[in-house]
This record gives sequence, C-alpha cells and structure tokens, in this order.
Amino acid sequence: MKTIEAVSIWDNGTVQQATILNSYAVNVTLNTSATFWYGLFSTTEEGNVGTQLAQGNLTMTGEAYADWSQDSYAWDWIGGQLNLVITGEYVPPVPVVEETVVEEEPIV
Repeated sequence: MKTIEAVSIWDNGTVQQATILNSYAVNVTLNTSATFWYGLFSTTEEGNVGTQLAQGNLTMTGEAYADWSQDSYAWDWIGGQLNLVITGEYVPPVPVVEETVVEEEPIV
C-alpha cells in the first residue's frame, strides 16, 4: 500500500478524501500484459485504512509491460495511469497499549 496526495471522491452523497492506494496483479500473461486491481481508500482519524472509495482494474501492455521489472515501476505506472501522486509507503499506526498498574497493599 502507498500513501498518496489526497484526491476528492464523491461517495454516497458526500465528498471524501482518498489518501491510500492499494494494488496487486490479478492476471499476468507472460511476455504480453499484466492486469492490476487498484483501490483508493480513506484514512481513519487513528491513521488506519478506512473506507474503499473507488476501485478498478488497469492493464499494462506494450512498452510499459516490457519495462516492468520491479514493483516500484508498477506502482509508478499505476499512479501515473490514475493521475495520482504517490507520497510514500503506508505504515499502519502502532496500537497504543495501556498498562494497568496494580497497587499492592504492604504486608504488615
């Protein structure tokens, strides 16, 4: 998953901000093409992945497919096809664990 510059998406009567891009290859035909699923997601107040706001498939063929040798190339290609600016890796927040302090009464 990647973080992206926020894009506005109309979702169920309101405008939401997508800030996370997820994608994976769903079909690869060797020496010919690759089809990628993508999803654009909001972020919760806690920084977790929120609602899926948009999704679809993109097919890489021709010169783009021939140039694809690393995941970073595919991410950049997907971002370019969707006119998105990738800003980094999505790192989920570390959950806060509250410690319980038990006070013991002294033995007399």
